[in-house]
Amino acid sequence: MARIPYADPAHPDHVDAAGHIVASRKKLGHLHRMLLHAPPIAKGWITMFDAVRWDSTLSGRIRELVMCRVAAINDAPYEWEAHAPLALKEGATQAQLDALRDWEKSDAFDATERAALAYCDAMTKQVHVPDDVAAKVRSIFPPRELVELTVTIAGYNCVSRVLEALDIKGTDPL
Repeated sequence: MARIPYADPAHPDHVDAAGHIVASRKKLGHLHRMLLHAPPIAKGWITMFDAVRWDSTLSGRIRELVMCRVAAINDAPYEWEAHAPLALKEGATQAQLDALRDWEKSDAFDATERAALAYCDAMTKQVHVPDDVAAKVRSIFPPRELVELTVTIAGYNCVSRVLEALDIKGTDPL
């Protein structure tokens, strides 16, 4: 059970933010129901993550692989369960998902994916990215995509931290 009850989307204080979420996502997920406790944050969250997911020029495969890698590092199963199917739809393979927890020892990833995953690991585990890792992604990704990659990794670290701190699971919030 989550650490606090899920917010009631029908509550007058939550209706506007709930409508904003549903307009974007077509449903209210567990995370969204929790975020409704802070309606301006819920709306801002959706706006930011819509930009990360739908307005980015970054490859969907890379985007979803780093989201899953963040989930693996942070032991965030709800995040993994949400994004592993999306990674497959975006062109990642089941072999890549199976190897993602120990990706450095796998030959399932190409040079671009390896650079993105190394960058993800550094950002998630160390915060400060070593110069050699930064130089590698900078040599592969144009500036816009590098910013999008960086914000995707940072953003989904935020997602996993909210999920885990509030103990949001994949069970029905009602």
